[in-house]
Amino acid sequence: MSTPTATPRTAAQVLVDGLIANGVDTVFGVPGESYLSVLDALHDTDIQFVNCRQEGGASMMAAAHGRLTGQPGICMVTRGPGATNASSGVHVAFQDSLPMILFIGQVARDQADREAFQEIDYRRMYGQMAKWVAQIDDPSRVAEYVSRAFHTAISGRPGPVVLALPEDMLREAVKAIALPKARPARSAPTPDALAELGERLSRAERPFLLIGGSGWTAEACDHIRQFAEANSLPVGVSFRCQDLFDNEHPHYAGHVGIGIDPVLGETLTSSDLLLVVGARLGEMTTSSYELLVPPALPQTLIHIHADPEELGSVYQPDLPIAADMVSAAAALAGLGSVRRGTDPRVAAAHDRFLAFTTPAGSTAALDMAAVVRHVRDNIPADTVICNGAGNYAIWVHRYFRYRQLGTQLAPTNGAMGFGPPAAVAAAITQPEKLSIAFSGDGCLMMTVQELATAVQYGAKMIEIVVNNGIYGTIRMHQERRYPGRVSGTTMGQTTDFAALARAFGGHGEVVERTEDFPAAFARALACDGLALIELRVDPDILSPSATVSGLRKAAGQA
Repeated sequence: MSTPTATPRTAAQVLVDGLIANGVDTVFGVPGESYLSVLDALHDTDIQFVNCRQEGGASMMAAAHGRLTGQPGICMVTRGPGATNASSGVHVAFQDSLPMILFIGQVARDQADREAFQEIDYRRMYGQMAKWVAQIDDPSRVAEYVSRAFHTAISGRPGPVVLALPEDMLREAVKAIALPKARPARSAPTPDALAELGERLSRAERPFLLIGGSGWTAEACDHIRQFAEANSLPVGVSFRCQDLFDNEHPHYAGHVGIGIDPVLGETLTSSDLLLVVGARLGEMTTSSYELLVPPALPQTLIHIHADPEELGSVYQPDLPIAADMVSAAAALAGLGSVRRGTDPRVAAAHDRFLAFTTPAGSTAALDMAAVVRHVRDNIPADTVICNGAGNYAIWVHRYFRYRQLGTQLAPTNGAMGFGPPAAVAAAITQPEKLSIAFSGDGCLMMTVQELATAVQYGAKMIEIVVNNGIYGTIRMHQERRYPGRVSGTTMGQTTDFAALARAFGGHGEVVERTEDFPAAFARALACDGLALIELRVDPDILSPSATVSGLRKAAGQA
């Protein structure tokens, strides 16, 4: 086999060759003069550059793309302010373990270390926020760095990589060839580990299976279902990983996240064997480390994770297994039935989940539980549901039932504003599917400008904004700790979000009563592009179980 002959190309062209070699078809970004040569190199390719309105939105779109496809989401931004804005999406990708590569235009090499215009040392800035941060100073090594970036982003625990690109370096001509597409390094359970897992599971009386994290495929989800069925296991999912297991399946026990059903929490803590596959057991999944108190648990802990350094970092597992989700799920399914009989806890846990996620009715003029229930009952099962951070999301996580992988885009790092750019990315990446974003009024305003991106690219998405005029999550904590002493958490219901959507070029309307939502939602579904429904809700209602007045009354205030 003959070796391809390298022809002189600019470093920017070699970089784009690397993107093409790795199957990249979409780049999210905001243009900047520091990487104009890369934009020019993209001009003659089939790669779509999605021109976002702010770098935070662009990086969140790239993170969402990584979640949906399992391949690195690509983001390009300019130096200084562009890079600092983009950090929000990089942090999402890091804590959510999502493959992503951020390319940052950098000052010319002869200007380095002079605090040149918009200069930042990205190794220091992103050091704790990415799997690898580097700057390419030698144009002859661009192909090498790009290949390493893809390998790093998708191997082990997936995550973000940051590469800084000095603008003068990008314009230099080099003789280089793009390297082949990166392949993830797979890790699988050892035969001894599988044998011990099977032996421990066979002796367990009250085992519980908790799944989460990233790196899952449809086949891996199917394998974990087979394993749960064969061994009569109740299955819970970690924080914002509800699409990993069909919520209507009889083995599904519920969401181990914020606002966990107390009965589900008791089922988890009373288990005598806890098998965790993929989840890190972070703060949100463990209720601030109080549901499961580190470092040693009273029950047997078998922890399977793609990153061996994660195992034992917080919780001491009785059996640590380093394996990616595809290999781990296949190996577990291959065990067959090691636990005999039917566990009555499985049916009881699922029945409790169904009861917990069925709206009980409300006297409020606009019942959020009924809204979420109506949405879930009137959309295809493959609809992508997106949200950011805020108390409004509690209703979504509790009352929506996810049916298949790739239908939940929600940041485990609690990033406000994630919903709109995630929905835009989903609509662009998978235009055949409907994308819906739930946002609070404070949440939406973090990235509201990306609705213009949605209109520009003809993205079919529905934005449902819950407008209560307050930062609901912070107000809830404030009322619990300092009841009646409101400070810094009021915004007021002054923004007409429906009018704003129309100004962007989309459809917008306001709903204030539960009975008016179905017709408004039907009109939104009929739209070909952006549709926004503004829900004006009572600011006294903080969550399905908490109100401002109730918290003050509990504290002895009028």
